[in-house]
Amino acid sequence: MLPAVEVLCPYCGEPLTLLIDDSAGAQSYIEDCQVCCRPMVVRVRIDEEGAIDVEVGSEDDA
Repeated sequence: MLPAVEVLCPYCGEPLTLLIDDSAGAQSYIEDCQVCCRPMVVRVRIDEEGAIDVEVGSEDDA
């Protein structure tokens, strides 16, 4: 089961739930907002204890 993480869209501010593939390790990818359809940059980091840290930003922040 993939862990779910709550984030806010950097464009419209709506709360979203992202499912994170924690088996892939640190990653960065583009995912469209489920509300406003604008592309968000999703950055995932996983520490040595397995804690997941997710940041989302606009493409301009990349």
